Amino acid sequence: MKLVIALLAAGLVASPVIAAPDGAALYAEKTCNACHGPKGDKPLMPNYPKLAGQNAAYAEQQMKDIKSGARNNGQTAAMKGVMHLVSDEEMKAISVFLSKLK
Repeated sequence: MKLVIALLAAGLVASPVIAAPDGAALYAEKTCNACHGPKGDKPLMPNYPKLAGQNAAYAEQQMKDIKSGARNNGQTAAMKGVMHLVSDEEMKAISVFLSKLK
């Protein structure tokens, strides 16, 4: 019994901890900053949204809808070309990052 407990404990200690993706780094890496500004508050075009302070769940859903095509209007064309490079986990991290900006 002690051997089993020791092996289980060793497995838990040896297993790598998977860190959540860094939303700030992803925002830059996925080129979100090119159109929405480095802090999400200065969009390139007046009709692009300010993202700083957006509700995280709302922002994440908008990204998913643009990626899937559920949201498809004139405003989505630029993002459509990028969203295929962003995973669901990355969308979540980016949206949480944006929600914390002012």
